[in-house]
Amino acid sequence: MEADAAKLLGQLIGGGLATIGVAGSGVGIGIIFGNYVSAAGRNPAAAPKLFGNVLLGFALTEAIALFALVMAFIILFGS
Repeated sequence: MEADAAKLLGQLIGGGLATIGVAGSGVGIGIIFGNYVSAAGRNPAAAPKLFGNVLLGFALTEAIALFALVMAFIILFGS
């Protein structure tokens, strides 16, 4: 195997593995909002108090997805 082919193969495998973080983040966002809907259905009076925490959890989980995506792009397109 040539050196250039091995480098390309490593980049493609590394970029693919880095995108697993994006999928995990999507699952995390689904869990956050699913649990919020469940909690709001059980206790509607507490829903406004919980919503701020839901948005904070969403923002932090989405940030992890963006970091994983940036790492995948760096692996794929960085020399």
